[in-house]
Amino acid sequence: MKAWQQRERAVELLSKEVGYIRKPHGGRLRVALAFPNTYFVGMSNLGFQNVYTLFNAEENIVCERVFLPPKTELAAQLATRERLVTIESQTPVGEFDVFAFSVSFEWDYTNVLTMLRLAGVPARADARTHHDPLVVIGGAVTFVNPEPLALFADVIAAGEGEVLIPSLLKAFDAHTDRDDLLRRLAAERGFYVPSFYDVVYSPEGTIAAFQPREGTGAPAVVKKAALKTTDAVDPPCTTIFTPETEFGSRFLVEVVRGCANLCRFCWAGYNYLPVRSFPKARILELAEKARAHSNKAGLVSIALCDHPDIEEILTGLMKMGYSISPASLRLDDLTPTIVKLLRQSGERTVTIAPETGSDRLRRVINKTVTNDEILKAAELIFSSGMESLKLYFMIGLPTETDEDLVAIRDLALQLREIMMTHARGRGRVGRIVGSVNPLVPKPGTAYQWLPMEDDRSVEQKINRMRGLMAGIENVYFNIKSERHSFYQALLSLGDRRVAPAIEAAERNGGNWRAAVAEAGVDADFFVFRDRTHDPVLPWDIIDGGMKAAFFHAEYEKSLKEEWTLPPKRLKENARLLPVLG
Repeated sequence: MKAWQQRERAVELLSKEVGYIRKPHGGRLRVALAFPNTYFVGMSNLGFQNVYTLFNAEENIVCERVFLPPKTELAAQLATRERLVTIESQTPVGEFDVFAFSVSFEWDYTNVLTMLRLAGVPARADARTHHDPLVVIGGAVTFVNPEPLALFADVIAAGEGEVLIPSLLKAFDAHTDRDDLLRRLAAERGFYVPSFYDVVYSPEGTIAAFQPREGTGAPAVVKKAALKTTDAVDPPCTTIFTPETEFGSRFLVEVVRGCANLCRFCWAGYNYLPVRSFPKARILELAEKARAHSNKAGLVSIALCDHPDIEEILTGLMKMGYSISPASLRLDDLTPTIVKLLRQSGERTVTIAPETGSDRLRRVINKTVTNDEILKAAELIFSSGMESLKLYFMIGLPTETDEDLVAIRDLALQLREIMMTHARGRGRVGRIVGSVNPLVPKPGTAYQWLPMEDDRSVEQKINRMRGLMAGIENVYFNIKSERHSFYQALLSLGDRRVAPAIEAAERNGGNWRAAVAEAGVDADFFVFRDRTHDPVLPWDIIDGGMKAAFFHAEYEKSLKEEWTLPPKRLKENARLLPVLG
């Protein structure tokens, strides 16, 4: 794509936006903020919009956005080597002080390299000079495992933007040269400078130690940066409205950060602790301001109903005329009032995550809800006028048997029967839509030491699930392939030695099988190996606040099929206390 075409496209996008920020560049720290995917995807990401807002809230920072070109234009731009430019001022990214990436998904790792290439910035940090922008990589994946991206980042920002961005500005204000800047950042909470560490490997190929280099001042472990309280900050919300996104001009707002339930497979539940609610009054105030640009509200959280004032928030949004779409709802917190308010706002589908079909296996993974409760919730949902139900399930869980797979089918049939009972009276039938994913053991969870289940076994279970779910009217299941999950696991569980495979996959257009072979990476070593006796895990360089002893204890309770109930559920289930010890 020619430079003038990039400028023309940027101007066209800006013409459809409300809320973007333009600042003069002179005398300010210049940040090119990248989402490593297309504009359509990136502008739907609340975390990206929040970081953009936080950067520009600082008087001494000018932040402009940049995205991966659409597929129809990407090949031409790579061929012509036209430099990537920002949306706001159409300035080449290479002229900025900081090239910051907000990365939410492992599959976007190759896009990070593509955008560096388009910007004319060397992919590997050790090839850059003081003439290049400082490459900072943050986002949800850096909470989990930063190591696969370590060789590509000058700095990895591990934590929440509300804490990290003021520290970044402070370091830039005081630095004298690039090395001094990196040392100052390494001294700040949440900033990991990979080049300041030597990784020592054991003869077996496991990591023996991360050794900070002498004179860098780098800490032995980088502590995640997180807000202690949300009382004094605005909830992240949509600040730029545009129809050119996955969600259209929807007002997205984060209601609660964190989740008290602590499902043993869920990295987000652990890594966003403690649970922090954003003030009800401020949520509604921001929604009122946004109403001129949107009539749809999306409530973002891991556990929406953990907000103590959620019913008042829903009522307030509905009075403003919003239709309301929540993220996945936790079943144990659903109330008739909440379901009624969602239905009155125009919502017709509720999304829930049973994760499995059996109570036994839910005790294994610490999903503290039973089939009886799920069916009661479905009765509440469909009797309130909701028409459809979206469900999330997993396979390949610890101790899983064929009976557990059959239980998913049986639960779906029971849910369908409840749906049909209420649909007959309305004369309109909805759908049960299920999504089934193989478990990818995630860093920072009770299952972080587990190997992924053998791909042949997972494939058999996938085929079994497809057979079980075939031919059921009004029930549709999407079951992910084991190969897709295998390479996701490689990127989730690998260390910096998988970097050559990421580079090869970026060059070959995403053919991971060929990339792993070309790079000589032993993917099975990272994916199918039990890590119980590893002295150091790749993600141990980041201290997320949870102790290994806790995760070990949770894994032992998992094998004993014991729940660890959050405080609210403990009160409701006092009868279980003797069992739980």
